[in-house]
Amino acid sequence: MKIKNFAMLAGVAGLLAACGGSSIVEPADLNDQRVYFAFDSYEISDEARDNLLGQALYMKNHEDVKIQIAGNCDERGSTEYNLALGARRANAAKEVLVNDGIDAARISTISYGKERPLVQGTGEEVWKWNRNATTTVK
Repeated sequence: MKIKNFAMLAGVAGLLAACGGSSIVEPADLNDQRVYFAFDSYEISDEARDNLLGQALYMKNHEDVKIQIAGNCDERGSTEYNLALGARRANAAKEVLVNDGIDAARISTISYGKERPLVQGTGEEVWKWNRNATTTVK
């Protein structure tokens, strides 16, 4: 009987693994954790949500850590527009953490708009990296 139950549990575990399972991983460090955004968007993708939930797990296991999330944009658009979009990106990332139980007082946000590109240059291959929210430990 015990062997049959074990075999059934192993089969269920295998099925869950085959279905993709959770890809939420606690990072070793929160510095320079980034989530990326589509053009002209502050919508959190599934991949970004998993990254942020991993960051939340880190913060739950390190209750003394406070972070800053910086919203960034590519070079297109006005300075004012990109500062506003960067703020929306940083706040969208913060919202995921807060909704997962992290105290909002532990998270500050800032927008750099297009002023601090991660990658220099022009074109979608560059711009896709510059549309991000970057976490830094404070």
